Amino acid sequence: MEVAKLSSKGQITLPPAILKALKLKTGDKIIIQEDNGKYYFDNATRAAFENANQAFAGQAEEAGFTTEADMQAYMEEIRKEVRGY
Repeated sequence: MEVAKLSSKGQITLPPAILKALKLKTGDKIIIQEDNGKYYFDNATRAAFENANQAFAGQAEEAGFTTEADMQAYMEEIRKEVRGY
């Protein structure tokens, strides 16, 4: 367990161990989530990527892509259509 002190401005300084564990650096954003009266925070960028990965999980297979090369070939077809050549 780590402890942080609240400043008069309502700010906290996260302990170095927490910054390292969450891979946070100056200027990064955190998200704060509540679950049954308990609050949790995480690196906002990492959480966004995890949510996107979960949202898209299985979509390539459902679309019939079995390899990354299949997906890249399809994307190239779309680029040609959009560019008109």
